[in-house]
Amino acid sequence: MSRREPEVRLQVMLDHAREAVELASRTTQQDLHNNRVLALALMHLVESVPQVASQITLDMRQEWSQIPWRAIWRMAGRIDDGYGLRTVDAKMLWATIRDDLPPLIAQLEAALPPSEPQ
Repeated sequence: MSRREPEVRLQVMLDHAREAVELASRTTQQDLHNNRVLALALMHLVESVPQVASQITLDMRQEWSQIPWRAIWRMAGRIDDGYGLRTVDAKMLWATIRDDLPPLIAQLEAALPPSEPQ
């Protein structure tokens, strides 16, 4: 695995976390009850963060020890219904986006090298 590959995975985690927070900032928790497409989209973005994190090697996770890996996997467990039914607990999903993702975004930003100007 090249050094760049884990950074790409961190960037994907960051992009999906940012997108979930941005999308949620334009909605309300009640919207999750009324709009299944919105709820499923947010759930997909949030679920993808621990899925991508699980593809990062132990060595790289140790190198980026400032990232709360265990908390990321606990986050997945809180929103996964465990049955593959894709049911959405709007309250838990909303709390995850509001409370857990912003600090994770900051930690991922700090771990990644500064992006080059385009």
